[in-house]
Amino acid sequence: MRIGLFKDLARSAFRRPVTERYPFEKRPAPQNYRGKLHWTAEGCTGCNLCVKDCPAEAIDFFTLDKANKRFVFRYHADRCTYCGQCAFNCRFNCITLDDEEWELASGDRDDFVVTYGRPEDIARLDIVGAGL
Repeated sequence: MRIGLFKDLARSAFRRPVTERYPFEKRPAPQNYRGKLHWTAEGCTGCNLCVKDCPAEAIDFFTLDKANKRFVFRYHADRCTYCGQCAFNCRFNCITLDDEEWELASGDRDDFVVTYGRPEDIARLDIVGAGL
C-alpha cells in the first residue's frame, strides 16, 4: 500500500503543476461563451420579448416614446443566469452576450446593474423614478 503512495509521490515530484497562473495568464473564452449582456438600440422596436422570456427577471425595459424609439434598457447581472434566451428570441439582434467580457465579480452591488440608452433618457427615467 505504501509503495503505491511513494510511486505517486516520486512521479508527481518531477511533473509540472497543472494549475494555471490566473489572473496573470488568461486563456481565451470558448467560442459562443455567454458572458455580459449588451443591448443596442438600433433596430429595437420595444416588443419586450426579451423581458417576457427572461426566466430570472434580469431585464427591465422602459418605453419613453415608442414612436421615436426612445427606450431605456436596464440589465441586472446579479440576477442573470446567462441562459441566452433573451438574445435567442430577439428578432432584431439587439441583444448579445459577450464572449470576451465574462469576469464580472465585484464587491459593490451597484456594479451589477447596467443601464443602456441615451444619456438624456436615462436621466429622465431616474428623475421620474425618484418621484421628482
